[in-house]
Amino acid sequence: MRKLIVFNHVSLDGCFVDASSSMQWAYTGSDDPEFETFTAENASGDSVLVFGRVTYQLMASYWPTPAALKQNPTVAAGMNRTPKVVFSRILTHATWNNTLLLHGNPVEEIRKLKSEPGPDLCILGSGTIVAQLAPARLINEFQFVLDPIALGAGRSLFGGIPAPLNFTLTQSRAFSNGKVFLRYTPA
Repeated sequence: MRKLIVFNHVSLDGCFVDASSSMQWAYTGSDDPEFETFTAENASGDSVLVFGRVTYQLMASYWPTPAALKQNPTVAAGMNRTPKVVFSRILTHATWNNTLLLHGNPVEEIRKLKSEPGPDLCILGSGTIVAQLAPARLINEFQFVLDPIALGAGRSLFGGIPAPLNFTLTQSRAFSNGKVFLRYTPA
């Protein structure tokens, strides 16, 4: 069975986006060669990316652009070639290459996708999707980059979950830029 993984940057105060829904703050302090290598290795994975509409539109507005290819060619190439799934009740078509648009219930659709053969699935951003799938115990692993910044306002990945969720730390790795990679499994 395919695994479903969440990968997100989070601030010290627990937000994955700031008050204006931006993730730009996550790209500060990335001038650490070890962290850049880590990022490039992560982007070259062979998983299917999973998005909610808002994150999809944010990513699709940047990664296929000449600016992304110039600023971060390795990550841009990986993001553009990787298969993608986007959940939306609003979009009628997906313009980013290799994207499958799903309109159904994310819990049911992910159950179906996980039972099919293929590479693992990886959610980026998409707090609404995470908050629906985590209580249904469909997420196998949570990977976070804890960024040394407090935003003061923003959104939690777990906003609206019906009950507390417990996790077990399985890996951690600190970088010289102050970022810390954390890997958890549901307890």
